[in-house]
Formats: sequence, structure tokens, C-alpha cells
Amino acid sequence: MDRRHFLAAMTAAAAAPLAYAQNWPDQAIRWIVPYPPGGGTDVLARTVAEAMRQSLGQTIVIENKPGASTNIGAQQVATAKADGYTIMSADNAVLAYNEHLFSKLPFSPEKDFTYVGGISRFPLALVVNPAFEAKTLQEFLAYARANPGKINYASPGNGSPHHLAMEMFKARTGTFLTHIPYRGAAPAVADVMGGQVPCMFIDLAAGLPIIQAGKVRALAIGSAQRMANLPQLPTLAEAGVANSEVFAFQGILAPKGLPAPIVQRLNAELNKALASPAVAKRMQDFGMEALPGTPEQFRAMARAEAKRWGEVIQRAGIKLD
Repeated sequence: MDRRHFLAAMTAAAAAPLAYAQNWPDQAIRWIVPYPPGGGTDVLARTVAEAMRQSLGQTIVIENKPGASTNIGAQQVATAKADGYTIMSADNAVLAYNEHLFSKLPFSPEKDFTYVGGISRFPLALVVNPAFEAKTLQEFLAYARANPGKINYASPGNGSPHHLAMEMFKARTGTFLTHIPYRGAAPAVADVMGGQVPCMFIDLAAGLPIIQAGKVRALAIGSAQRMANLPQLPTLAEAGVANSEVFAFQGILAPKGLPAPIVQRLNAELNKALASPAVAKRMQDFGMEALPGTPEQFRAMARAEAKRWGEVIQRAGIKLD
């Protein structure tokens, strides 16, 4: 091939992704949610997807693929074609925990995905049954230190954000509490409200209504600042537990190799959706904060969280296989 034909071929090859992106999307987009229908992740995905659909002009179909601590859904996306028609909701499990909780994963969160952008972040709060004798975090710590191993705490399951939040809390405060894992958030929360288990970390998506109704007492929240919905509730740092910011977060991933113009379009549409009144209202109801930004910012945050929680998981010796 002579130089003129070589340059023409290279120019055509370089222009192909741009031309493809200009025609995207021309069919329905599949959005994988690695949890069952009806939960907070599912509801938020459907809310954001509807806002993005209106702008993209294409249907976005939510497919729930629960199982194996989100690994089933994540593997499907990791092995899907990088054409912009398969994306997923990814949270702490996919992005920060599972690479440390499992001896071997069928994908690498660092290498096998395209990071599109963040959706939301929501802090976890330490709550107790209203009848529990500790009224403040300082009283809770004093009781826990005087009664090592005698306080049980609930979580939705091993390796959940709620479980790992308490493990970090224990390490930061030098306390020993006994973990009682449940099969899901609903039974764990029900037993804390009923007094069968005295305490747990709870995300505000599930916890805000019952905190406001007085069904549990919140002692502190794992956010950097106080929450507008709970202005009287101190942060963990304000209550004396430094370096204990604990939050769950979500964003969108796509298969590795997604053309940059499609990544940029998806990111722009996602950020636009996050600013829409319907999405903002849903997040306010859930006690969440929007997490707009660039793909690079989302990736940097997720990898920093993976490092931070990897240290907690290793120290606690937690494994899911």
C-alpha cells in the first residue's frame, strides 16, 4: 500500500468511531441492575433511565440480574459488546468490595469496564433501638467498651456496606461488637426496630423515614457534613470518631473499549438527568446526594474507595468464598 492509500485508510479508520457515535443510539439501550426489582438501586436506575430516555430519544430497558453479590450482572456487562447498548448500575460491591471479598472474580473492576459517571452517594448512619440505654454516640462507646462482645449488630449480609461500615467503626473506636448478618436490609431493620438486635449502620434510603418517625434513634452519620434532612444529627467526626466517613455510592459502567464519543454523550446525558427535577426529588426522598462529574472523576473516586475498603476487609479477615 502506497503512502497516499495508507493515509486514506488511517483517516477512514479514525473517522469510523465518530461516525458510529453520531448515529448512536438507534436502538434500545439495556441497563443492567445487579439487584432484584423494587429496591433502592432499582428504583433510582428507573428514575434516572426515564430522564435520560427523554433526552436520548430511545428506550432504556432495565434488566434485573441479581446474584453472587452483584457479580452475575457485572460479568454480563464485562463480556458484552462495547457498542453503547449495554450499561449497568454499579455500586460499592462491584467497584470497591468484591475484588477483596472474593479470592477470584470473573472480571476486573479496574480493567474490564468503561467508567461513565457517578449517580449518587448516600451516607450511612449508626442507629439503635429507641429503648437502648445509650442516647448519644459517646454513651454508646462507653457502654460498648465496658461490655466487650455483648452488643450485637445487624446488617443486610456479609460484605454489605452496612457490615463493612461497622467493621471500620470498630477499628476506629477499639470496640468489639458481634455481627448478626441477615438476608437483606428489611429483616435486619425490622429486628433493630423490634429490639431483637440493638443497633446497626443503615443507609438513609431505608433509614430516613424510620429515623424521622422515631422508630430508631440515630447517633451519628458517616458523612463529611451534616445532612439537610437531619440537621440535628452529628457526623461521626463531630462525635469524636475521625476518618470514618462511610457511604454507599452508585454510578454507571459500560464494557471496556466503549468509543470515547459515546462515553462523552452518556456522561453528558447522565449529568443532565441528575439535574432534572424528577431525579432530584427522588434523591431527596432517599437521603441521597447527586454525584455528577466526569468519567475520570468517577473512576478516581471508585478506585480510592477500593483501596480504602480493601484495608478494612483485609484487617477484618472477611471473605465471601
